[in-house]
Amino acid sequence: MGVFDAEYVLDLRGLEPPEPLERTLEALDTLAPGSRLRILVPHEPFPLYAILDRHGYRWQSEALPDGGFAVLIWQA
Repeated sequence: MGVFDAEYVLDLRGLEPPEPLERTLEALDTLAPGSRLRILVPHEPFPLYAILDRHGYRWQSEALPDGGFAVLIWQA
């Protein structure tokens, strides 16, 4: 990974599907080049991974102690 300009965090825990996915995609539409988005979700977002791959994003997922996941997303 290179140097990133900024990292934005979006806590989506507590939202009902499909709102976490919709909010993630909206945030990615406004993400500045060189920035990253970290989302916090209550479970692993498998459908999101396929969307990110199709649209040229890179991502890294990490399990959280509360059972949720943090996913770091950036433009490839």
